[in-house]
Amino acid sequence: MALVAVLFNARAYARLQASKAGTATAAPRTGIVVSIISGLLMGGFAPFVAKAMTSAHALTPYSVAGLFSVGALFCCFLFNAWLMKHPIEGSPVAFAGYWKSGARNHLLGLAGGAAWGTGTCLNFVAAGFVGVPISYAIGQSAPLIAAAWGLFVWHEFDGAPRSARVALAVMALSYVVAIALIAQAYRG
Repeated sequence: MALVAVLFNARAYARLQASKAGTATAAPRTGIVVSIISGLLMGGFAPFVAKAMTSAHALTPYSVAGLFSVGALFCCFLFNAWLMKHPIEGSPVAFAGYWKSGARNHLLGLAGGAAWGTGTCLNFVAAGFVGVPISYAIGQSAPLIAAAWGLFVWHEFDGAPRSARVALAVMALSYVVAIALIAQAYRG
């Protein structure tokens, strides 16, 4: 159901872009491939966290969050450098652009990272109280919240054709069903 949601989200954006360009456009294959790979990696993440927090020598939620943060920091340097040289969209950029972006952008990036890190840590803490499946389901609600912000705060789909709005409705419904199914794993 989550994959169905992602596909309908892609369809909605394709329809929005087509309405802006005035013609039908194909979805960029690279973005779809990156989304699928990212989804597989994220899906494989939860069993490792569950094992780390429930094994005989279990880690605390805070130690899992600490290890996660170190891993995210390491990946940041590795993948940011690679994606700057091989961007998914647009032309390559030099690292010198990082220093030219201004203090405001750096502070916004730090604030976003702090919010993400805090939310992730709290999600790990919640797993100790309600179980990993329920906590994971709550965490997987983030794309739905992001879509709501895009719709209602940033008005990304103002003036979009009806087909894009229908695709968004199917996306939201699919995400809700996916989250409910993940939460049901707790009862399994």
